[in-house]
Amino acid sequence: MKLRILLADDHQIFLDALRIMLEMEADLEVVAETGDGLEVVRLARETNPDVVCMDIGMPGMNGIDTTRRLLDVSPSIRVIALSAYSDRNYVVAMLDAGARAYVTKAEAGEELLRAIQAVRQNRTYLCPDAARTVKNALLGRKDDEPAAADHRLGPRERQVLQLLAEGHSSAEIAAHLNIAQATVDVHRRNIMRKLDLHCVADLTRYAIRIGLVSS
Repeated sequence: MKLRILLADDHQIFLDALRIMLEMEADLEVVAETGDGLEVVRLARETNPDVVCMDIGMPGMNGIDTTRRLLDVSPSIRVIALSAYSDRNYVVAMLDAGARAYVTKAEAGEELLRAIQAVRQNRTYLCPDAARTVKNALLGRKDDEPAAADHRLGPRERQVLQLLAEGHSSAEIAAHLNIAQATVDVHRRNIMRKLDLHCVADLTRYAIRIGLVSS
């Protein structure tokens, strides 16, 4: 079954190039496109996409607010942020809004295809530019932040958290750590309870903030 994609970007030439590139992939289908943030939610209701490639800077409503509104209405949609910038504020804002991946427009060829396949497998993805930005921001954090944030989790829970945040499935984590998949699921529930977080996207943002995620 083809993955259904909605494109949201106000630069028509870039939008056309994205559509042409994606339609060359046999397992992808572009079902709608718009350059207006206000139109994204309406089009998503009409076309039922699996993935929305979301420009951050659009007229009508910016991509950050549009992502929040879209996921309030259709939480199963996976949003990939597109931006000309890899500034930390943009990356963190889009992840906080619920985006599952972040790709800069300069890297939007193969990197976008990688991001699409990652979110298709319910993984998160940061393009190299965004990953470097996050890494540099983490290197500049206060030395006591990670230790203070981690006291609630045991060593195994930190391992599971890191692997979840890197996009691995429960089955993959179980194989990597040589434990049962049911044990991984128990760890995940305990982590969420201890940190008062409610989904894998929340865990990913937490792991980025405390520096657990490898880039």
